[in-house]
Amino acid sequence: MGLNIVLVEPEIPQNTGNIARTCAVIGATLHLVKPLGFDISEKAVRRAGLDYWDKLDIKIYENLQDFKDKVKTDDIYLLTTKGKKVYSDVKYTPNTYIVFGPESRGIPEDYILERFDRAVRIPMRENIRSLNLSNSVAIVAYEALKQNNFDGLETTSKYFDNKQKKI
Repeated sequence: MGLNIVLVEPEIPQNTGNIARTCAVIGATLHLVKPLGFDISEKAVRRAGLDYWDKLDIKIYENLQDFKDKVKTDDIYLLTTKGKKVYSDVKYTPNTYIVFGPESRGIPEDYILERFDRAVRIPMRENIRSLNLSNSVAIVAYEALKQNNFDGLETTSKYFDNKQKKI
């Protein structure tokens, strides 16, 4: 298993591409919940330059209900500006699911209400709508990884030896 990043109805292919690359780099599974605002066929993925796509564990769901039916866990957090808790104040496990909504409207309110105790937010200035989706994913994913000691990731560089010579 590993960290799980869930995008509900993502709309912007460049954001999903950036998130896919982040997931490939950190070893997270990317879950995409339809409908998608773009094509993820092999040809479209190649055209978008997503050269990390083949290194990605990806799961696709027909809709949010399909995701809820198939993913039976309480180890889930919803990222929303409507959350009361700050994302860094909760405890993530190595297998946590972190759910993000569509860029234009966020996670559906009925789903937030179902799991309001698991709704978290990234602090922002007042009257600013939101951060870019791919930035939000990176912020929260790395907090989850930090809490789990970056398990499975390189944390030191092999570029220089201890005498500062390039290897």
